[in-house]
Amino acid sequence: MMDGETVPTARTEPAGIRFEEVSVAYGASTVLDRFDLEVRRGEVMALLGPSGSGKTTALRAVAGFVRPSRGRVHLAGRDVTGLAPHLRGVGMVVQSYALFPHMRVEQNVAFGLKARKAPRREIPGRVAEALEMTGMGGYAGRYPRELSGGQQQRVALARALAIRPDVLLLDEPLSALDAQLRSGMLAELARLHRELPDVTMLYVTHDQVEALTLADRIAVLKDARLVDCGAPAELYRSPRTEFTASFVGGANLLPARGAGDGGALFGGARLRAAEDAPEGPVTLCVRPHLVALGGAGGNELRGSLLTAQWRGSVHRLFVDVGGHEVRADVAELRDPPRPGEEVRLTFSPEDTVLLPPGEPGAVAPRPAEDAEKSGARTPAEVAGG
Repeated sequence: MMDGETVPTARTEPAGIRFEEVSVAYGASTVLDRFDLEVRRGEVMALLGPSGSGKTTALRAVAGFVRPSRGRVHLAGRDVTGLAPHLRGVGMVVQSYALFPHMRVEQNVAFGLKARKAPRREIPGRVAEALEMTGMGGYAGRYPRELSGGQQQRVALARALAIRPDVLLLDEPLSALDAQLRSGMLAELARLHRELPDVTMLYVTHDQVEALTLADRIAVLKDARLVDCGAPAELYRSPRTEFTASFVGGANLLPARGAGDGGALFGGARLRAAEDAPEGPVTLCVRPHLVALGGAGGNELRGSLLTAQWRGSVHRLFVDVGGHEVRADVAELRDPPRPGEEVRLTFSPEDTVLLPPGEPGAVAPRPAEDAEKSGARTPAEVAGG
């Protein structure tokens, strides 16, 4: 090797989106704190968290609607931190649809193309293509007021897809829809993901079902910090923090004491877990639907029934075990136990996770004020930016 020559390295495809220690502040309030995340090209990444957690601020930093106070944002390996929104090549769909009421559907979909100065002869074909892709091909001549909420959301999605973005940003896109429409739109988004495998999607939601259904991976945010990230099944089955366990799917979180050899002590019982835990305080995590009434699950707890709620296909039992409430979702009971009755709950050691107490997480969270400012976007900003 000659002097000055570098060792060749394997070339890797740049990530679709990369946040590099991104922070955003409004005055003294930090709404996104040292956010570090890479979203692979063609991946659907859900940003999941409660209101004020920083998820919408992260999405707006990608869109260019907010400027980080520190850190960098990269799209396909290109630093776009200081780039204007309309130069970033991203499509965006928001919960309010942001359609122009005085424009027909085809005009709304064409707006982003015209704002980007697409060749005039290409616009009709790309509008038709986007409308067909979202199942709205027969509504091109209608006005938004003539459409249902679900149809308006499809038009907003068609407008975002018409520009053929490398990155699609979705900010609570289904929150204004009823349960049935939301389910249908989730299926449509999943279909689009299959048909557009190279489009990177960043999906902001506080709805765990949407995140679990659609995302390849989920980033969990709390108090402006990233606290966990992984595949949906990984976060659900093996959460790393109490917050992840409670926010992604809901769980029984019980104060226990690690006894070594995969065991823990709770409510006077010695319970087994999937993995060993050090001696000392731990949090025992088990999902309600994995807790059975009676049976032989390996782990057993006895307690007094507080109440039994009928929820159609299941009864949710609330049981007092040593002064702590344990929930169990069991198949609908013809003759459920009565409040005050002693019941026996069982669950498998393989379904039992022992967590360290507190919230260390993948990134230690730091409390921040609930000051996330999503800000309403005008139709022009959404379509053209």
